[in-house]
Amino acid sequence: MGNVAYHVVAILVGAVVGVLGSGFHVGVEKLTAAWPAFLDTGLGLDGFPLYAAAALVAAAMTVVSLWLVRRFAPEASGSGVPEIEGAMEGLREVHWHRVLPVKFVAGLLSLSSGMVLGREGPTIHIGASVAKAASDLMKWSGEDMRGLLAAGGAAGLAAAFNAPLAAVLFVIEETRRQFPYSSRTYIAVVLASIASAIVTEYLTGNRPYMLLEATAIPYGWLPAFALLGLILGGAGFVFNRTLVWSLDHVRRFGMRSSFYIFPTFVGLTVGVLMFVRPEATQGGELLAVQLTKESLPLGMLAFVVLLRFVMTMASYSTGVAGGIFAPILALATTIGLCYGTTLDLFFDLPYQAHTTFAIAAMGGLFAATIGAPLVGMVLVLELTSAYAVLVPVMICAIFAHMAFLALGGRPIYEILLERTLAIEAEARAAGSR
Repeated sequence: MGNVAYHVVAILVGAVVGVLGSGFHVGVEKLTAAWPAFLDTGLGLDGFPLYAAAALVAAAMTVVSLWLVRRFAPEASGSGVPEIEGAMEGLREVHWHRVLPVKFVAGLLSLSSGMVLGREGPTIHIGASVAKAASDLMKWSGEDMRGLLAAGGAAGLAAAFNAPLAAVLFVIEETRRQFPYSSRTYIAVVLASIASAIVTEYLTGNRPYMLLEATAIPYGWLPAFALLGLILGGAGFVFNRTLVWSLDHVRRFGMRSSFYIFPTFVGLTVGVLMFVRPEATQGGELLAVQLTKESLPLGMLAFVVLLRFVMTMASYSTGVAGGIFAPILALATTIGLCYGTTLDLFFDLPYQAHTTFAIAAMGGLFAATIGAPLVGMVLVLELTSAYAVLVPVMICAIFAHMAFLALGGRPIYEILLERTLAIEAEARAAGSR
């Protein structure tokens, strides 16, 4: 089997993932807007009846999403990135025939309910599942199959954020231990990402998903971005620790009672927040752009940080299908705006400095939590098209990563994979007694 055939398959995988990823993206956007509009303007509800109806709808979507995952594809829970890394390492199996439909439908329901989850995890998992289907069809295994899994995952990230370069770098940096690097597999990853990006741009438009205007910052202000990076390194450490703590406690609660009680409560809460505090719901890409234009007071920004942190932990801990990339970026934007607003109390900041702090913070928190600073830098620039602030973004990201490592932090997907393997080992041990 030659390189040409392998690369043609990678291109086809990327194109299919572009179609599925675009459909998933548009579906989430449409459904997220449709059901609140139906309750509000369609049925004419207001006040308590509106909040009660919204709570019930969001809770129903959450419970159905979780039921689909637990009933048909338990590995479709959460982001899916740890599953792909485990499969590339030979520790997990990608059951594409059940993951594909469940991840798509369950992810559509959970994200559209308003939960603070991102679409990038599901699209990466969907992409790798398409790649596994192609590998099975071609009867490929070993390095060829693992390389195509990486290509499919990269295509999924390219489709989620229209960020093909960051998608390639994600494979190289994030899966550096698992990726079977060779010119053959590397080219396959690039081709799949390009194909996915072309299809995505054709179907949804060629535009940055988080377009932000920013101008170059005077060099004298660069140390402020290093300090912001150090703060975000600590925030990333707390984020990862809290996420795992939340997952463990919710799981123990579910084992003692029911795995549906906590998700139902979160769904009810999210439904009300969709109307009362919409900034505390959804993935947050649009929120990040909106906040940079509103000039909110420091107290309100700090409140949004707290709300989104709590709701991210609660949403991901339910076990429904959904990622954490977008929530991390939105949380980071708000932290960056808090930082800039605080400095503004004491200094005369340069023009558009608040926006620049917000953009740099996205790269910083991503670099800390995910453990991939280069991906964080490039992803943020592709998302915002703010190439004029490249140097501040790089400084913030690398200092955040350094601080995170100094605190003893480890990449969140690495931790989540180990946790999954430990839970399964524990279940097998209990079953053999």
